[in-house]
Amino acid sequence: MTRSPLTLLVIALAALLLLGDTLFVVDETKQVVITQFGNPVGDPITSPGLHAKLPLIQKAHFFDKRFLEWDGDANQMPTRDKRFIWVDTYARWRINDPLLFFQRLRDERGAQSRLDDILDGETRNAVARHDLVEVVRSSNRPPEAILVDSEEETAILQNITKGRQAITDEILKEASRRTADLGIDLIDLRIKRINYVDQVQRDVFARMIAERKRVGERYRSEGEGESARIGGEKQRELQRISSEAYMKAQEIRGKADAEATRIYAEAYGRDPAFYAFVKSLETFEKAADQRTTLVLTTSSDVLKVLKKP
Repeated sequence: MTRSPLTLLVIALAALLLLGDTLFVVDETKQVVITQFGNPVGDPITSPGLHAKLPLIQKAHFFDKRFLEWDGDANQMPTRDKRFIWVDTYARWRINDPLLFFQRLRDERGAQSRLDDILDGETRNAVARHDLVEVVRSSNRPPEAILVDSEEETAILQNITKGRQAITDEILKEASRRTADLGIDLIDLRIKRINYVDQVQRDVFARMIAERKRVGERYRSEGEGESARIGGEKQRELQRISSEAYMKAQEIRGKADAEATRIYAEAYGRDPAFYAFVKSLETFEKAADQRTTLVLTTSSDVLKVLKKP
């Protein structure tokens, strides 16, 4: 019986559809689980290449071979010393058993939801078992030189026994134990960020500001003390220099007065009348000016000079 061209075209299209539903390609980054009526059949396909399945009744489920990212939300958690902090974590994981993964979680969305519960829970448990200083610091490195009281310095830089890295290793170990039966391999986990809650953060900042102000006041007090010491030394040095200068000036003045007295004495000895005349003129010059009125007796030496120059 001869078939029409339309029938042949329909048959060809059906054959192509069946062939397309039978063959599938697996690349290097994927692995496949085949299900039949919703139940997995056979072993997972992990090798890349062209593969086949029964059309219509079987379905290929593709899963990633590469490292996958889990980025958790920041959660508020209490530490052992009752400090409330925000902890933000992230992790890397991969599907190491695609068949078990499909049976327990079905797809990556289910895996992300399950990891949220496991990793957030283990992080909360680990943080609650340790003090804040253990979660924040990673080692007992020597502190930098800071000018604070020794008691406060010890309180701030107290030694730790584990530190952040050991705590994250604990979280990774416990979480890996819980994900072992999920077909998931946890590669790594890290604490991305730690921060105080708003109220505690304000208290910490206020304490830090008060501490810096206290250190500043101590610097200021030490500077004022040093300034007073330098000012006292300067004043003593000025007084010493002034005293020495005054003493030197008095010595020079004494010598000058002695020399003047000697000269006056010699002048008086040579010509007493001339000496008396000069002294009278000096006296008149010091005692009189344009607004001075002199009342002199007839026996005054000054009057004699004015009458008989």
